Amino acid sequence: MDFTLTAYKNLLSALISAGYSFQTFEQFLQHHVEGKTVVLRHDVDLLLFNSLRTAQIEYNLGVKGSYYFRSAPESWNENVIKEIANLSHEVGYHYENLTTCKGDVAKAYIDFKNNLGNLRKLVDVKTICMHGSPRSPYDSKDIWKEYSYRDLGIIGEPYLDTDFSKIFYLTDTGRRWDGYKASVRDKIENFQEEWNKKGLTFHTTKELITAISAGKMPDKIMITIHPQRWNNFGAKWIKELVLQNLKNIIKKLIVNKNL
Repeated sequence: MDFTLTAYKNLLSALISAGYSFQTFEQFLQHHVEGKTVVLRHDVDLLLFNSLRTAQIEYNLGVKGSYYFRSAPESWNENVIKEIANLSHEVGYHYENLTTCKGDVAKAYIDFKNNLGNLRKLVDVKTICMHGSPRSPYDSKDIWKEYSYRDLGIIGEPYLDTDFSKIFYLTDTGRRWDGYKASVRDKIENFQEEWNKKGLTFHTTKELITAISAGKMPDKIMITIHPQRWNNFGAKWIKELVLQNLKNIIKKLIVNKNL
């Protein structure tokens, strides 16, 4: 059974057994690490208490990662944010301001600064990450065509400050590991075809663990986790399975329309 907390723990354990160390995105930007490294990123979109559970699992395994929180109520909880930071994880801002401000870039930048300031009242924030908002016509990364997040003390954004010619990207978007096929924005188009040719495409977590254990993975990997997708079997697990399959159909229609 896939996308359970047990499967998630098995994935992390396989990476540890294969000799990978783990970094936050902030650490990745600031420190060059030799050997096998995983940059572990979490997009806290929904079900924020799921993020606390994955953070605790990682802490117990000696793993650090980056957690990006939206300013929306379904993602924002001050106690959860501070508790995850206290577990030695990085906390960053998962911004979607161009969507919430309906394409007004100047207004979106002001909104970004306000939300960033609110998050910084709770924890130190050095990095940010765009929230895809697949049904929105706006890409919030476009804010940075007119403004600079470095002026606000932000040192990096994964989609803009990662050299994907040197690091392999995996995401559980769509509740599958090949969800890039139906993803609107959570994908690295310039390199995906090359990775596919190398056999670096997976559907299930079991397939991914098998490749890790066989030593078939690159030394440098960035993994994006959406904690709401990972639940013990029960009502939440079934609900996420059904809803995500429906969302994947909608997202695929959006992708095909934009081709």
